[in-house]
Amino acid sequence: MKRIRIGVIFGGQSGEHEVSLVSARAVLAGLDPLRYDVVPIGIRKNGQWLAEGDVLATLEAESEVALLPGGGAHVRAPAHPAQITASPQAIIRGEHAAPHAIRGLDVVFPVLHGPMGEDGTIQGLLELAGIPYIGCGVLASAVGMDKAMMKAAFNAAGLPVVPWKLVRAHEYHADPDGVVARLEAALHYPMFVKPANMGSSVGISKVKSRADLVAGLTLAASYDRRIVVEQGVTAREIEVSVLGNEVPIASLPGEIIPANEWYDYEAKYLNTDTRVVIPAQLTDAQSATVRKTALHAFQSIDGAGLSRVDFLYDEAADIFYISEVNTMPGFTPFSMYAKMWDASGIPYPEVLDRLVTLARERGTRA
Repeated sequence: MKRIRIGVIFGGQSGEHEVSLVSARAVLAGLDPLRYDVVPIGIRKNGQWLAEGDVLATLEAESEVALLPGGGAHVRAPAHPAQITASPQAIIRGEHAAPHAIRGLDVVFPVLHGPMGEDGTIQGLLELAGIPYIGCGVLASAVGMDKAMMKAAFNAAGLPVVPWKLVRAHEYHADPDGVVARLEAALHYPMFVKPANMGSSVGISKVKSRADLVAGLTLAASYDRRIVVEQGVTAREIEVSVLGNEVPIASLPGEIIPANEWYDYEAKYLNTDTRVVIPAQLTDAQSATVRKTALHAFQSIDGAGLSRVDFLYDEAADIFYISEVNTMPGFTPFSMYAKMWDASGIPYPEVLDRLVTLARERGTRA
């Protein structure tokens, strides 16, 4: 049987570069070498692409902080690896300066998190190159990356979201007092302040006072020109994995019990005291509701391939508020996406196989 030639792209220019490297190491190890001819393709933080040699080791050596798959991190001295680069177009299409090793890709797995990778940019490049790829398309990736547009899509689909407001960074810099007053009139403390286009809780603040709000807006504005401010609610963190194209399926739900006050970057990647419960402690009716809602949310942004749908469950009101659809969630066997599928009877290697099949089917129809 001829092996499927799959390019795995990782790294990237976003603040989630290190998260991508952890996901990529797991994907590269999880793809069956008897079925796949795997081609690693790296993107440095400065945007340069790598396609020869031990690409993953090169990018890991360049990162000052290394995230560990099971949680935690360690700091290492920056290295000076070989400069093996080519343009994105050459690498993807296998032309001009592209190394011979990357020619003839059957499918690509863009294991990229955050802007310049999860937001439709790399997906657009792959569309232009005519290569099937794993995950959501340009539209769903862009909407799923932008929290404001995503909430607008959820609102239009009649899905439950917490009260929220959009703030533009230039408006905040021009009239910070006016923006703060407008937010305080519409919402009450605590609030969550988020850059519209970041993931992994980067740049997010939980604010409990006016001083906190000012600091949170200033931080979020340093990451993005658009800021989402959400009403804080007392809720449980529930997540559901989705897999499929036109007829997707939903996993058993899982619950995050963060080590910190809320599920911030440290609680996600550095603090090993954060706990997960799979399946989440919900009634059968509640589990059915959240799984159905996850599929509705996935389809509301025209999702494809995979996504993890995150909820805030307000027990007092018995409402599952949709927090976001993450179109390229963390992808190690220790990540929630894979763990929820494993608990649902689909182990990590099979998830990878299904994703490749879904990508190729969708590419053929396109």
